[in-house]
Amino acid sequence: MQKEFTIANPLGIHSRPAGDVMKKAKSFPCDVFITKVGKRVNAKSIVGVLALEMRCGDKVIVETNGEREQEALDEVGAMLESVLE
Repeated sequence: MQKEFTIANPLGIHSRPAGDVMKKAKSFPCDVFITKVGKRVNAKSIVGVLALEMRCGDKVIVETNGEREQEALDEVGAMLESVLE
């Protein structure tokens, strides 16, 4: 499954929110990937999430595959579209 989301955090996804996104992704047994402008990373990797340099207004695609994929897609996407501290 995949869906496009827009980064809402005015400061973008810096180290603290990236850690929160990674922890949320790791809480699911399925694969979770985030793609920005053709660059695809494993959302369960803090280095990968930070490497995307997601800024406010950026469009990203969250892709999930496996057990509880819909729940993972919804929850990770909701985090990306929220204002994380």
